[in-house]
Amino acid sequence: MAEDKTQVNDIDRSLYDFKYEEKEEDFYKVRQGLDKSIVERISEEKNDPQWMKEFRLKSLELFNSINEPDWGPYIKDLDIGKIVTYVKPKTEMAAKWEDVPADIKDTFEKLGIPEAERASLAGVGAQYDSEVVYHNVIDEVAKQGVIYTDFESALKSPEWGPMVQEYFMHLVPPSDHKFAALHGAVWSGGSFVYVPKNVKVSIPLQSYFRLNAAGAGQFEHTLIIVDEGADLHFIEGCSAPKYNVANLHAGCVELFVKKNAKLRYSTIENWSKNMYNLNTKRALVEEGGVMEWVSGSFGSHISYLYPMTILNGDHAKCEFTGITFAGEGQNLDTGAKMVHNAPYTSSVINTKSISKSGGISTYRSSVVVNKKAKHSKASVSCQSLMLDSKSRSDTIPAMNIFTDDCDVGHEAKIGRISDKAIFYLMSRGISEEDAKAMIVSGFANPVSKELPLEYAVEMNNLIRLEMKGSL
Repeated sequence: MAEDKTQVNDIDRSLYDFKYEEKEEDFYKVRQGLDKSIVERISEEKNDPQWMKEFRLKSLELFNSINEPDWGPYIKDLDIGKIVTYVKPKTEMAAKWEDVPADIKDTFEKLGIPEAERASLAGVGAQYDSEVVYHNVIDEVAKQGVIYTDFESALKSPEWGPMVQEYFMHLVPPSDHKFAALHGAVWSGGSFVYVPKNVKVSIPLQSYFRLNAAGAGQFEHTLIIVDEGADLHFIEGCSAPKYNVANLHAGCVELFVKKNAKLRYSTIENWSKNMYNLNTKRALVEEGGVMEWVSGSFGSHISYLYPMTILNGDHAKCEFTGITFAGEGQNLDTGAKMVHNAPYTSSVINTKSISKSGGISTYRSSVVVNKKAKHSKASVSCQSLMLDSKSRSDTIPAMNIFTDDCDVGHEAKIGRISDKAIFYLMSRGISEEDAKAMIVSGFANPVSKELPLEYAVEMNNLIRLEMKGSL
């Protein structure tokens, strides 16, 4: 790759220096753009079953017929014709960390994957560009009957393939929007998790996605099914180096929480600022089930990110806790959606956003309480902090209430850092920069305290780097 086509963040240069040493023959790529021949080539490379090949081609037809979204930031400068939709490292998936090729392993080591394993996670999956390159589950969890594997292995498995076919893009159909259709056509990689009835996974599973190729897209698919009475915490991390060409992330997450089950899904997204992050996440919660989202969004040029939860059974519950940090050149449009479809359901949305150096942060939410969702409760709270006069923060809440027998509330607050607070901290010998960082970290504390320790530390480090303009 020629040096004039890349631009690396100084703060993260150690992560990406080896990129200049990679040779084109180390990778297999389809050509830029999107047409039938490319989709067929991806399907052939994946050795898809016939139903999946047909699914991809139907999704391509939908992609070509559906208009760009009429909500969110302006993205018409994203040219799909210049995106490479499939990039495969020429290596097979490894079950042992020492078997991962040195250049790929070097990237993930610097991102903390081995450290995450030593933190006693139940299982770790690592995806590099379009393929999962490493996957491992500890014996203790495997003996409980928990299935955690890469998505393509599950698709081709005689045991799990029928379940994949039953659930795949059931919650997020390709007709949902243009980028869901794109995902259905070119998806690659991702994770499959099944937790059997009444199994409590006491330590988290983790998946990490790394998009390393310039001008490429990543389209991983995550499918998690937590069966009746089961309990799981799943952690997702994302990152990419910075180039001066557009990269695209259009993954899909589908979560099924069965009767009286519980799932917590935690995400820290630190995409680079040339990334278009057009991700779709959705959960379906049955009677007595509990869904918890914890989300931190710190990167990308433009984001569309609105995890949606459908409360489909009596007494189903959901809580969404999220934070977004938009710096220079970023337009992050994030929020959450809740749909109450049954009596005595409850939802809580608690979001915080920070903008600085001209960054734009938009909170966009939707709460729907349908007629049959009597005695339901919904609470929405969004707080925004602007760090200078150049930045912008907006809140766009939507509520559609179709029954009088419910309790729904919303509050929003937009403010700036208090000069008195900064002066107080500086009078104690703290620099102005550190004082502002401390105040912002305190503002983000309700989110960081919901994360595992190593991820809370990462999030606070990201905030400090954003405050210094180093990301």
